[in-house]
Amino acid sequence: MINKLIRNIQKTGAPIVVGLDPMLSYIPEHLQKQAYAEYGETLKGAAEAVWLFNKEIIDHIHDLIPAVKPQIAMYEQFGVEGMIVFQRTVEYCKSKGLVVIGDVKRGDIGSTSEAYAVGHLGGVQVGSNFCRGFDEDFITVNPYLGSDGVKPFIKVCKEEKKGIFVLVKTSNPSSGEFQDRIVKETADGADKEDDGQNTAKDRPLYEIVGEKVAEWGAGCMGDDYSYVGAVVGATYPEQGRILRKIMPKALILVPGYGAQGGKGADLVHFFNEDGLGAIVNSSRGIIAAYKQEEYAKYGAESFAEASRAAVAAMKEDIAGAFAKR
Repeated sequence: MINKLIRNIQKTGAPIVVGLDPMLSYIPEHLQKQAYAEYGETLKGAAEAVWLFNKEIIDHIHDLIPAVKPQIAMYEQFGVEGMIVFQRTVEYCKSKGLVVIGDVKRGDIGSTSEAYAVGHLGGVQVGSNFCRGFDEDFITVNPYLGSDGVKPFIKVCKEEKKGIFVLVKTSNPSSGEFQDRIVKETADGADKEDDGQNTAKDRPLYEIVGEKVAEWGAGCMGDDYSYVGAVVGATYPEQGRILRKIMPKALILVPGYGAQGGKGADLVHFFNEDGLGAIVNSSRGIIAAYKQEEYAKYGAESFAEASRAAVAAMKEDIAGAFAKR
């Protein structure tokens, strides 16, 4: 699947993933009215409004981008009905040739991680049938329980030729509370929190996690990039430069573009010299573009056309940054 994602990026010329993270406040009134007329002002009605919104956006942008990233929490808030729409969205995007990255941020230990892995990337044996759950192509994984929380996902990735993106340096403002903590390497090779006396081996925790990503990924390679990628926020370009060197074969998923403040000029160091190696996410900056002054001319009725225009503008911004590299 990593090979397909790279091919999709090369085909579209757009290292862009659109985050399908719908809130009801993003959904135009005419779609909400349509859904509520059929199912009432219920969780099912809300989920149907999300589906109508997603489908129209996908129909308008699928030819411009290589991948989408639905954030599962935005669907879970509507209970079982929302999860049904999450699965419908995954299936519909795949039918359009898009790679689907499930933004689920799972991570536990033992059989729990195994269950998450098969539920999202693999399948389960039910009697004589092998049944798949959500069946995304990639998912995001939280590594902070250690290797035994990640290896079950890697096992399924190898079996299914699918992938994961491991949280390394996230885009949120408070990420540094833990991820930037300085860790000192002891004589026996173990790591411990810094005691205030910096040495050449002192380094932030995110670098250690990045090294583990490179280690895990070395055992499950596609043609040029690993099935094990990393999440590094666009809001931290200097850290992106460092981590790019630590993880040369990892595809970096870069959130934080647009609404969170990241821009094309911040992104060039996330990529390798071949122009590949990263894929940049924008969520509400695209799916709710019609609410922005720049795209207000489209109006709520043509919200998906505004999303298409926002994708084109993002592609141009990134290309412009590369031209100045």
